[in-house]
Amino acid sequence: MIPAVVPDIPPMSAEDVERVRRLENQVLARPQVSLRTDHVLHAGMYARTVCLPPDTLLTGALIKIATTLVISGDVLVFTGGETRRLVGYHVLAATAGRKQAFIACAETHITMIFPTQATTVEQAEAEFTDEADRLMSRKHGLTTTEQ
Repeated sequence: MIPAVVPDIPPMSAEDVERVRRLENQVLARPQVSLRTDHVLHAGMYARTVCLPPDTLLTGALIKIATTLVISGDVLVFTGGETRRLVGYHVLAATAGRKQAFIACAETHITMIFPTQATTVEQAEAEFTDEADRLMSRKHGLTTTEQ
């Protein structure tokens, strides 16, 4: 029998989520870097990918479902309670209840994947967060592959 996966990124405490919100508010007061979000909606799965240039700070939305994160590059990740540096290629089990902060040390690609019945990117975004209206993809348009 294969043992259950222990999440690589656990849920965050309310205090840690608030820490990221405070950081996010500080970042929003500064000039923003426009990041492209690529979307794939296929075979009952939704994947969204952003590429962070070096020295870019990104705060994520509050994620309300479990997902898989694929990270390729060199990035600092605040996961609640700790900051981890991930170098290279990582596939991570990430729980619901997290609002992460990332600082790219080098170009880094981050892909979030989850199963869905959504038929549009907008539906998938609303499924993973109640903050969909704040997503950069909503502000800058969609780059989508729906199959």
